[in-house]
Amino acid sequence: MRRGATVAPAPAADGPAVIGRLSTLDRFLPLWIAAAMAAGLALGAIFPGFDDALDALRVGTVSLPIAVGLLLMMYPVLAKVRYEELGQITGQPRMIGASIALNWVVGPLLMFALAWIFLSGHPEYRTGLIIVGLARCIAMVLIWSDLAKADAEATALLVAINSLFQILAFSLLGWLYLTGLPQLLGLDTQGLDVSLWEVARTVLIFLGIPLAAGFLTRRVGIGRRGEAWYRQRFLPRIGPIALYGLLFTIVMLFAIQGDAITSAPLDVVLIAVPLLVYFLMMFFSSFWLGRALGLGYARTATLAFTAASNNFELAIAVCVGVFGATSGQALAGVVGPLIEVPVLVSLVYVALWLGRRWFGTGEVDGPPVAGVPGRAEVA
Repeated sequence: MRRGATVAPAPAADGPAVIGRLSTLDRFLPLWIAAAMAAGLALGAIFPGFDDALDALRVGTVSLPIAVGLLLMMYPVLAKVRYEELGQITGQPRMIGASIALNWVVGPLLMFALAWIFLSGHPEYRTGLIIVGLARCIAMVLIWSDLAKADAEATALLVAINSLFQILAFSLLGWLYLTGLPQLLGLDTQGLDVSLWEVARTVLIFLGIPLAAGFLTRRVGIGRRGEAWYRQRFLPRIGPIALYGLLFTIVMLFAIQGDAITSAPLDVVLIAVPLLVYFLMMFFSSFWLGRALGLGYARTATLAFTAASNNFELAIAVCVGVFGATSGQALAGVVGPLIEVPVLVSLVYVALWLGRRWFGTGEVDGPPVAGVPGRAEVA
């Protein structure tokens, strides 16, 4: 323990306390997603030509209305990233090394394996699931981390690192797991051959543009008005735009995909099963690793939620950009947040329980945080 530090037990968080700290949009996100799916299906059914008209408004494989929704999803997320935290990359080597290994080696490999095990006969869904596994979380993990009383600064650092890795490595990893590795293993990809450029182009558009906008917004906003104004006033105002963009995109996707979905409704369940297995395996293995490395509760929780979460906004963008809005890959991407949100909320309770069981008092690392009782600094 560092000198002068105090240790206090983290308070037991009951259900209403955790759920109550979520915004209305976040709290009922699975319900909103389901409602958006239903609205999209209804639009396609009530207006028979709506899907064709919507799909006709596109450039290449990308529907323009959906492209607007995707960019709206990504911008607020990337405006929240603390890019300046990258300067602290040498300060927490064990946690950073473990996070990079879990996010960029273990996570993609695990999703690749699960996709082939559960969806071997469904190549489009399998591909979409693999893309979900490659898109590491840079948004919702901030919410899960806060609810679980994890290390806020460490979470911000890992989010910044994941943002950088997604720009540098996503395209290469996309080709590796969708084309290179299946060919090496002799797996039948049923004619799927994804070029490096196809994935790179989509990432550059749907990650590069909002990333540049988010970075500039943060730099200018903090420079002119200060960090307190930026975090307390500006970010809360633009934050809901991401969820509105997500819901709009889902309505458009399901309006286009109505016929395919209504003819095979159990396909959503088929996609959901490996996703559920993935989230649970990544969370518990990461939590165990953090404990084994002696990271303390707060950084262990940060490690676990960062590894178990995924950037479904980018996954949907890549699926739509490379394969089109009517593809099974796009449907697999949309199912991602439908499953992830309720599962990760449940894992917040699990993390708090493991904190008390594995770490004795449920103590947390990092400096005290105003308004959150029980936070203390622990070596």
